[in-house]
This record gives sequence, C-alpha cells and structure tokens, in this order.
Amino acid sequence: MRQVALRLPDSLHQYAKQLAAQDSASLNQFIVTAVAEKISALNTEAFFQQRAARSSPEKLERVLAKVADRAPMPGDEIR
Repeated sequence: MRQVALRLPDSLHQYAKQLAAQDSASLNQFIVTAVAEKISALNTEAFFQQRAARSSPEKLERVLAKVADRAPMPGDEIR
C-alpha cells in the first residue's frame, strides 16, 4: 500500500471530514472510497465507449426485428 500526500483546501477538507463522520468512516477511508468510485465511473464510461464503437445501425435493426410487435405495457406509452 502507498502513502500519498494530499493537499486539500480547508473548506473541502472540513466538508470531507463531516461526510466521513456521517458515514462512520475515517477521512482516509472516505477519500479511498471516493477515488475508487471515480475510477469505476471512468472505467465504466470507457467500457461503454468501446461497446458503442463495435455497434452499428444494422446490428440494432437486426435486434429490433426480433421484438414482438405489440402495444406497450400500461405506463410505458409514449405521450
């Protein structure tokens, strides 16, 4: 495990401490979780960009052609 010196503005540090306390977590644990969530979000975005790059309108049309033609369920109608 690595140690990292981190500089936070006082206001951000105070707010992070408050949120960590509300979450019953240490400030370190709170920051580690925040970094992990950001990394996960960026990886998820990259995953969907890669998937989108492999897609095509033709593939979409083939998938949609398999869907039964029927009325939408109550609440799913287009208004």
